[in-house]
Amino acid sequence: MDASSILKGLNADQRAAVLHDHDKGAQLLILAGAGSGKTSVLTKRIQYRIACGVEPEKILALTFTAKAASEMRERVQKLFPDAGVRLCTFHSLALYMLKQKIDGRFAYEMVGFKKPPTPKDSSSREFMAKLSKLKIKSGTLNREELFSDGYSQAMNAKLKELRQDVLDSGEVVFEDLIYQSINLLENNESAREFFRSEWTEIMVDEYQDINPSQYRMVKALLGNRKSLFVVGDDDQAIYGFRGADIGNINRFCDDFKESTLIRLEWNYRSVPNVLHLANEIFENKPLRLRKVLRAGNPNGSGGNPLFRENRKPEIWESDDPIQEMQKIVCRIKELRESYDLEWKNFAILVRYNRQRLYYEEALKDAGLPVAGEETEGDETLENGIHVETVHASKGLQYAVVFYAGMAEGLTPGECTGTSSQRKRQLDEERRLYYVGVTRAEAYLILLYCKQRFWKGRVRKLKKSRFLPKPPKRSRWKMPLLLFRIYALTIVALFMFEHIVKLAFVMVFRHSEVDVWIDKKVQLFAAFCMRVLRIDLTIEDQAILGKVDWSRPVFVMGNHNSYSDIPVIFLAIERTIGFIAKRELQVVPFLSFWMRKVGCIFVNREKGGGAAKIREAMTKGRVPRLFIFPEGTRGKDDSLRPFKSGGFRLAIESDATILPVVMKGTGDVWERRKDSGRVKVWVKILEPLDVHALKQQKAEIEPRKDLMHVVRERMESVL
Repeated sequence: MDASSILKGLNADQRAAVLHDHDKGAQLLILAGAGSGKTSVLTKRIQYRIACGVEPEKILALTFTAKAASEMRERVQKLFPDAGVRLCTFHSLALYMLKQKIDGRFAYEMVGFKKPPTPKDSSSREFMAKLSKLKIKSGTLNREELFSDGYSQAMNAKLKELRQDVLDSGEVVFEDLIYQSINLLENNESAREFFRSEWTEIMVDEYQDINPSQYRMVKALLGNRKSLFVVGDDDQAIYGFRGADIGNINRFCDDFKESTLIRLEWNYRSVPNVLHLANEIFENKPLRLRKVLRAGNPNGSGGNPLFRENRKPEIWESDDPIQEMQKIVCRIKELRESYDLEWKNFAILVRYNRQRLYYEEALKDAGLPVAGEETEGDETLENGIHVETVHASKGLQYAVVFYAGMAEGLTPGECTGTSSQRKRQLDEERRLYYVGVTRAEAYLILLYCKQRFWKGRVRKLKKSRFLPKPPKRSRWKMPLLLFRIYALTIVALFMFEHIVKLAFVMVFRHSEVDVWIDKKVQLFAAFCMRVLRIDLTIEDQAILGKVDWSRPVFVMGNHNSYSDIPVIFLAIERTIGFIAKRELQVVPFLSFWMRKVGCIFVNREKGGGAAKIREAMTKGRVPRLFIFPEGTRGKDDSLRPFKSGGFRLAIESDATILPVVMKGTGDVWERRKDSGRVKVWVKILEPLDVHALKQQKAEIEPRKDLMHVVRERMESVL
């Protein structure tokens, strides 16, 4: 199997993850956003390493469910049918380890077992009774934590008898296996060396969900080696109530100082407007772990015309559950008829199981099929509307999602305890909300019902704090001159304010400067849209997923206005520089930020932009520039003659050319008539990879092979 063929179809970030070199980049943390193809990356990493000559038996891949392990094994074995990769859950790995022979002795005997460990169901009532006999207060510990080494000496003495009973009988619960494997690895050198030599590469899926004991197990297996490859999403850490510790993923870069971080942000599931809402959920999250989901599939994961509409999420308010259910049923029937959707393309998501039972019965009363319902012949209905708790929906996706119960006490659920405990619970509720939002592929409806029967009585409910706030839009009019002065002043103040903030970041959070600037550039662009009263429409943004941003990229677009720049920032969702006339260097505040985003200042009469770009490349900087091939601003939306300089440079630097077309930007400033709102439209066109073109043609002519091709694409949509 050719290793390079495994990489086909991967985007630049996925490719970088699969190709990661532990010797150079040490341990790897992949922050994989919802719908970003993390399972595919993990599977292809295994396949790639086998194709590179690594013995399959030396690879250990840990997942959280036997089903996930089985699915990954099937994918790996499509290319390598006999590959002996150990793909398993933490608990099955621990059981396997304890049953191995080391130096002629079973590992379980080394930790004190008299019989082979056998997992059994444990009665919590029986365990509580045993604790009572030992005069241990109920609730002090649970059965899963019996072998924890975090207790006091006095508590350990009390638990000695209970622990010995387990070791004598071999009847264990799953967490006993984890603790005993940790005991084996941390306290027995021969066992530790045996298992470290058995697996040279360790991979972990859903890293955000591991608990402290599983983390210790991974660390003990790894030792001081660098070959740890973990995939997770801190934004989808929703199992804190089971003991999962989100701190493990948050601390990864601190725990492994030389480690590498790769973000997978291209979402191949949802339309852009659903992702815009998802991104807003964590606006206040620390920069280091923040991700920006971008739509990577122009047709959505379903290809139905509904996906191409890119509907904005809707908020429905209802007076009572009956009115709410009538709306749901009507919309489902309407969408089925209009878009030829199947029943299984619809889902109602809820926070609590008792809500699920209500909606299932309500759908049945309306005569609609419900997935999982038993039919004649004891068969389970597959093609029905899914009604799921958000926890159960993780990993699933639906064309249309009705997210029910957007009210305080439901979403978010009730938070109790101390202030710090309530904060942790609320943080997890927010992540749960994010999981629910990102289940929607094409159309998301958030449901708020003003009152409903809940916990034994009819209750009035407040709107959820998670519901998105409607955008504030200034409707008051002002003279055009005054509007221009107002807009310039407000934008200049924004720039000045963030120059001051950047100084603070550079001193106290130096490692986050680049990420901070990227974030603020997007914030600045959105701020400009509000101040300049722009209604922006972006089409075919998913095409951006085809661009390899680790290589030189030249965005080429028509030029009508100074406002083209913030519009482009939002359209491509990335920080990008541009070639600007040197006179702008003296504009206060503006010139500072132009340098920060990578702009190149040139003398329009003498040129020199190409030389400066070449200089940047020799210093290892990857140029990402917005180039106006017309060379100057046009008076209307029609294209002026192109200049060939940027295309020649694209050939020289093996760049990807990304054509972009804008309409209406001239009405924002230069040709503005009043202070009313202005409509601006942007369309992303198919990229042109010069490097790939070179492999097809011995010689590329910039005018014929690039300039005319790009111009024709742009003219076709103007």
